[in-house]
Amino acid sequence: MLACGFATAQFVLTSVFSGFDWILNPDYNATKLLDALRWTLNSVLYEELLFRGYLLYKAIEFMGIRKACWLSAAAFGIYHWFSYGLFGSVIPMIYVFFLTGSFGLMLAYSFAMSKSVVLPIALHLGWNVVTILVFSNGPIGAQLFQPSTAEPLTMNAVQQLVTNVVLPICFVVLVVWVVTQKVRRYKEQMKETCA
Repeated sequence: MLACGFATAQFVLTSVFSGFDWILNPDYNATKLLDALRWTLNSVLYEELLFRGYLLYKAIEFMGIRKACWLSAAAFGIYHWFSYGLFGSVIPMIYVFFLTGSFGLMLAYSFAMSKSVVLPIALHLGWNVVTILVFSNGPIGAQLFQPSTAEPLTMNAVQQLVTNVVLPICFVVLVVWVVTQKVRRYKEQMKETCA
């Protein structure tokens, strides 16, 4: 739910700053929803099972948690250059590497601290469902909501920074903090129980 809330906030802020409303897609139906859910679930499972379920798991064995998580984050950022078709466009590559890499770091620490792929899948799926299925921001076209205009107002630099950098990074920092705090408390409780 946390991922859904942050992703929703990002799209609502974008519409507020850009002067448009989100309107229901009149052509949306159950078939489109099921196809979009299948596509989104498959893409999340593919990425999570590859990056966290196998590569990170093996990297932790060889490098330890911290180095392995940073390596996983970098690999996740680079992977998105190709999946977004950005290779060769330097500024977008830097932006995507920074954001998807930080997201990958959050997912990596979630996996490493929980020792399960369930938490990263839930976080990733929550973000992608809202982004792709609800607000039609992805490779599968118009979904549940669409912008009310094809020509929204351009956001100024501060508005872009808030919606496209600060908000997603706050999500990443919050999740990493919560995960590490919960693990720390759990370890402390285990020491007290064993003592």
